[in-house]
Amino acid sequence: MFRKSLIATLCATAFLSLSPLTASAATAAAEHYKSELGSVSVSEVVGGLNHPWGLAFLPDKKGMLVTERSGDLRFISPEGEMSGPISGVPQVWARGQGGLLDVVLSPDFAKDRMVYLTYSEGSGASAAEGDNAGTAAGRGRLSADMTRLENFTVIFRQQPKLSVGNHFGSRMVFDRDGYLFIALGENNDRPTSQDLDKLQGKIVRIYPDGSVPKDNPFVGQNNVRPEIWSYGHRNQQGAALSPWSGTLWTNEHGPRGGDEINIIERGQNYGWPLATHGINYSGQPIPEAKGKFVDGTKAPFHVWEKSPGISGMAFYSDGRFKAWDHNLFIGALASEELIRLQFEGDRIVHEERLLGDMKQRIRDVRQGPDGYLYVLTDDEKGKVLKVGLE
Repeated sequence: MFRKSLIATLCATAFLSLSPLTASAATAAAEHYKSELGSVSVSEVVGGLNHPWGLAFLPDKKGMLVTERSGDLRFISPEGEMSGPISGVPQVWARGQGGLLDVVLSPDFAKDRMVYLTYSEGSGASAAEGDNAGTAAGRGRLSADMTRLENFTVIFRQQPKLSVGNHFGSRMVFDRDGYLFIALGENNDRPTSQDLDKLQGKIVRIYPDGSVPKDNPFVGQNNVRPEIWSYGHRNQQGAALSPWSGTLWTNEHGPRGGDEINIIERGQNYGWPLATHGINYSGQPIPEAKGKFVDGTKAPFHVWEKSPGISGMAFYSDGRFKAWDHNLFIGALASEELIRLQFEGDRIVHEERLLGDMKQRIRDVRQGPDGYLYVLTDDEKGKVLKVGLE
């Protein structure tokens, strides 16, 4: 028994040493940035990540999982030690905006240890090949030593595969009833967002095994994908469940202008490309657009006329930093900031831009189990940063 325990310990130590530790959460000195509410502290948990995209916290403060868009999933210990690539992760179509994308844990992770991933999947003989790609989702069991995903199974595929490297989305959220929502991009093929026989520009709602709930809004309709929960979306980059109401919120990139936040309702049409506050990157109008507000479509909850390039989003509900309670935080890629939105009731009454002096594209933001915010910087040498308020 002692010999087996010793071997396991040595294996785990070797595993954690596969990638050099670039910074430690315990020793990294914090930098400070100005805020309306005090000084914002930022310390590096770990660096050297290749375009990190999504992160998920393991229960009981046992660390986190982080995806790299290039195709690797890594474990980061509570001490800030970064593992080598976890095995068993699917091949990904790593071109343009495509690659390994979001990661979430099963609501029953303590029992089933299931990890869910979204990624871009090519149209070729293997997932990494082909001229076109679409977003896929799958799940596998994380081994106890954090070294591998076992029996990874694809549970969802965006069809048809239309992307040549753009607008995959995608974020995943489990709601309180255990349904899995996946927010998808329209592959930069605008009209498909309105086509109910395609999965571009949609939010889908499925069971954890990929099967379709019978009460989805379009089940049983001819030439309509039964997975669809809402449609008319462009390129969804953030999603979060309100901890107070249990409702699903998503955000999406507009074209040139018109980034927006939406509160998602069953069966609703969110307008793209018929309704938009943006224009083409060329400066010309969107060909299909009929105005900022179009009858029969759902108006955004909040819109930016000038696009910050919004990304991951998180509600703050911990209470550690009371000035942030009931605020919504959203990363920004283009403007290189962390956006704080303040509410009165159900209205946004104030916006603050944070961390602009860092000059870092922020890909994701999550509330950690310790009450701090954790953000990912989108770079070839990306970082996990721990953000607090002093």
